[in-house]
Amino acid sequence: MARIYPFKGIVFNPDRIQNLGDVTTPPYDVISEAEQAEFYNRHPHNIIRLILGKTRETDHGGNNRHTRAADSFRQWLSDGVLIQDGSPAIYLNEMTFMVNHEPLTRWGIIARVGLEPFDNKVILPHETTFSRVKSERLELMNACHANFSPIFSLYSDPTNHLIPMLRHAVDGMLPMMDFVDDRSQSHRVWKITDSTVHQFILDFMGDRTLFIADGHHRYETALNYRNQMADSSAAFMPDHPSNFVMMYLSAMEDPGLVILPAHRIVRKADPDQINRILDLSPRYFDIVSVPAGSESDSGNYDSLMRAMQTDSERTVIGVCIQSKPGFLILRLKPGVMKSLYGEALSQNVLSLDVTVLTRLVLMDIMGMNAAQLDDENQITYASSVETAVKSVTENQSAVSFLLNPTRIDQVRQIAEAGEIMPRKSTYFYPKVITGLTINALF
Repeated sequence: MARIYPFKGIVFNPDRIQNLGDVTTPPYDVISEAEQAEFYNRHPHNIIRLILGKTRETDHGGNNRHTRAADSFRQWLSDGVLIQDGSPAIYLNEMTFMVNHEPLTRWGIIARVGLEPFDNKVILPHETTFSRVKSERLELMNACHANFSPIFSLYSDPTNHLIPMLRHAVDGMLPMMDFVDDRSQSHRVWKITDSTVHQFILDFMGDRTLFIADGHHRYETALNYRNQMADSSAAFMPDHPSNFVMMYLSAMEDPGLVILPAHRIVRKADPDQINRILDLSPRYFDIVSVPAGSESDSGNYDSLMRAMQTDSERTVIGVCIQSKPGFLILRLKPGVMKSLYGEALSQNVLSLDVTVLTRLVLMDIMGMNAAQLDDENQITYASSVETAVKSVTENQSAVSFLLNPTRIDQVRQIAEAGEIMPRKSTYFYPKVITGLTINALF
């Protein structure tokens, strides 16, 4: 059973921080170098200093960005910039944002959740992770002993039972947080301290499976941290803080649950790999060339994506290659994936656009190996078509592959079957902002 508990969240002191938009950020893994610098400059107590500190040439084991994050964390607590709530709470969160020029709202709760190995089938992943990222996140956790960002997870509530009840519980209460972030997304947070409501949530979640939407690296890191703590102490107990992790939980059926595509950007490719794309793709795909439009014309990108969405029965991949004007649209020929990989992969996995791209295009056509696929400096990701295309047209990358978004039913089917999608198969939007609450592990 999923174990959902209140906790005494560490939050920014409203007497010291007037605008939470000045100190909060997206999760570390979607922050560019330019954004990192911008967050650093925005406010001396921006949480970027804790989740994604700057590296220095003089860094060493005793003085590096993780030890500096720990120093800042302790200092902010000591100075009262961060304060811990006096009573255990579950935090109700409302996010309002725009997608395709339409306003949407997503509801969720932030709580402390009991860690479960994936084999227990209580909390399920759906994506492969990067090895180096997990080791780097473990270094930060060992230095700071805290969860700075919640894991974004999903539960099923087809009758829409939980959130209306929680909204009723806070009816008439002023939110403890109410602000707009740098991406024009609004956030409101209510603190629920009523123990009867806590028990209602625990009972409601007790027979449900949780599906990790975003934060696989952080969840696996939390498991590794817990195992590390257990191995280091003979007196390790079930109530040790490391047995739990901070999570943001939203319903799969929430109208504000949005999955954007996770386009692939290949930073470097040799001429032979590019030629293989051009020469071998016709064996497996029907190919249409799309002429280039003005780089500044966002409507051109919209038209490209509409062209990719006209065939819902087949995998469709857009390709942008450096020094080659325009785009290619690849439509998978019937039966290709089953004939090539039917004995190795399930039908659930075979049907994913990201599987077609990873196994057929990146590995078999381009000849990329497992180490290259595991290298986040070789393959990066973007939810924006414009970002993916401009990375190529501005000569920062060799080739970009554009994808349609993975569907939520595919995520659920894969997770329930105990299967794994290729890395970054989904881009749940918007990300859960970092800096609303911190969960202490001490």
